[in-house]
Amino acid sequence: MNIKKAGALALVAAGLLLLGGCDQAEKAAQQMLSKTAETAKQAIDDTHKAAEQALSEATGGQVEKDQPEQQHKESSQAI
Repeated sequence: MNIKKAGALALVAAGLLLLGGCDQAEKAAQQMLSKTAETAKQAIDDTHKAAEQALSEATGGQVEKDQPEQQHKESSQAI
């Protein structure tokens, strides 16, 4: 009877350890995805800024922006 109890306890303990490991893996994956999304957002913002600068230089600065800078920042934060 004691062996069965010890075996059941070992199974429960192993299950809890497995669940704990899954939680840690999920948190790590979420952090990685968050960092990847932030890096992609930064790359898009940098590309947009470089394109605006190139367009401004090509047209002699005569082209007005379609949307204000604040509106651009708000829309990029939504990503």
